[in-house]
Amino acid sequence: MISCFLPALIAAHASAASLETLPELVRRVKPSVVLVGTYGELDSPRFTFRGTGFAVADGRRIVTNAHVIPDPDGSGARFLIIRIKGESGDWVNRKVEHVSLDRPTDLAVMDITGPPLSPLPLKAEGVPEGTAVMFMGFPIAGALGFSHVAHRAMVSALTPVALPAPTGSSLNARNISQIRSGTFNIMQLDGTAYPGNSGGPVFNVETGEVVGVINMVLLKGTKESVLSHPSGISYAIPVEFVLKMLQK
Repeated sequence: MISCFLPALIAAHASAASLETLPELVRRVKPSVVLVGTYGELDSPRFTFRGTGFAVADGRRIVTNAHVIPDPDGSGARFLIIRIKGESGDWVNRKVEHVSLDRPTDLAVMDITGPPLSPLPLKAEGVPEGTAVMFMGFPIAGALGFSHVAHRAMVSALTPVALPAPTGSSLNARNISQIRSGTFNIMQLDGTAYPGNSGGPVFNVETGEVVGVINMVLLKGTKESVLSHPSGISYAIPVEFVLKMLQK
């Protein structure tokens, strides 16, 4: 059923977006970009932020990174949610009903409850180096508060995501999974993403189409280090892998 509306989804808004100014594009994308985290009634704070997500497909499916999704604790005391901006400007909780994970590409697709959000169009074709893009998310959210932040960048290079480790001692579970499944190209961006940006959309500034998903752990192999070692370089998973998950 998902594959039936994928062509329309990919083409949606593309012609209109090409006429948008950057401020108009940012305003349109913001309602589709959400907080991802866990919620516990007895916890303080009740909401724990884990990363960024964005709406696709029918508006009830949210894309993020697989590493943003926590392992189940078995107690049932905390559950996975997204938060969207309500009409009053307050953050509104939406419960996640189901999660599909693809560990080798570090992607996750979540099904949510409630009315659909405005889905972002996805670009099926590859993106050439030199393409001007923006990415949006909630960088260092615990320190700066939950505000949508947009960054400009360029696709600097397409580079393999996983290379064989030089020694057996440096292999870990993620490396082994990637090597077994084969390498693939990841987008290198000349913009700095921070903790909280993971899972956010990368979109073409001319068409508004999503071309990738921000990711900072596939190459580093560790969690993002806030402000301590900003390299000015970020990475994104090409959106073709999101489309493959939706088609499944």
